[in-house]
Amino acid sequence: MSETPEMEFEGVRRRGEAMSPSEVAAWFVREVLPLEGILMQYLHHNWRNQSDITDLRQEVYVRICESARQRFPDHTKRFVLTTARNLIINRMRHEHVVPIEAVADVDALGLAIDAPGPDQVAMARDELRRLQGALDCLSPRCREVVVLAHIEGLAGHEIAARMNISQATVSEHLANGIRGLTNMLFGDGRKP
Repeated sequence: MSETPEMEFEGVRRRGEAMSPSEVAAWFVREVLPLEGILMQYLHHNWRNQSDITDLRQEVYVRICESARQRFPDHTKRFVLTTARNLIINRMRHEHVVPIEAVADVDALGLAIDAPGPDQVAMARDELRRLQGALDCLSPRCREVVVLAHIEGLAGHEIAARMNISQATVSEHLANGIRGLTNMLFGDGRKP
């Protein structure tokens, strides 16, 4: 019902046209509220501060209603999730903005803004070589799980789906991989 190309409200109303407040309310209850589970799952998955989720949901609902009064969306589910995505992007941009007053006098902050010296660059390269060597010593599946989790930042269920294995197997590979890397880098240097 929410994906039909046109919808009738109090007579003939086509998607893409503006709606009255009563039409927006009826549409919201009928088509948007049933998507709340999907919206909440999307917000939980994409926003790190779980205490903000309820506020984000409310802000998504406000934006949806305001927009629907101007132009009725063609596809409700896509519209809801796009609105949520845009809200999250805006929030992330806002959180990364640093007021200019905070860095107006860099010298007064006493921050070292110079590039790292050659010795620091050499040490960092050496550590990266050691890490790559340790990763290469892991079994291929274990290495793939560690890379997907800690380098690409995927969640356990995403790794399980991508590799077509259970989440329990992902957890086992991850634990073995971290244990092996720890032993090779900081322990006795033996392979797992």
